[in-house]
Amino acid sequence: MPDVTVKRVEEMEAIWGGSFVRARASLGATSFGMNIWNFPPNWEEYWEHNHVDPPADDGEEEIYTALTGTATLHIAGVEHPLEPGVFARVGPAEKRKITTGAEGVQLLCIGGAPGKAYEPLPIVELGGPTGF
Repeated sequence: MPDVTVKRVEEMEAIWGGSFVRARASLGATSFGMNIWNFPPNWEEYWEHNHVDPPADDGEEEIYTALTGTATLHIAGVEHPLEPGVFARVGPAEKRKITTGAEGVQLLCIGGAPGKAYEPLPIVELGGPTGF
């Protein structure tokens, strides 16, 4: 039997009313982090954070890309538009925040700590907690 897992986003485990999809865990990947965020239109509640301070003090760099819709990535007072086909890499120490415009966004986030084996936080595991 081939070592392959194929799922649609709708078949993956989600929490917070479907806004956070545990994509990596749903596919059984173990070498990097990967989640999907579904943010509604005009959304500004994404917490500003980095990956060197608690609660996400795992040293991860992240890559963001919009699967559908658009968003704005805010870093150090600079706005970076995210839309399908645009990728953004953010270093671990950079504080980041994401907002959406009139259409909302389905955002893919891939992460890992440079030079380290991937260690998932409990919140991204299947059946895991819904808070840090």
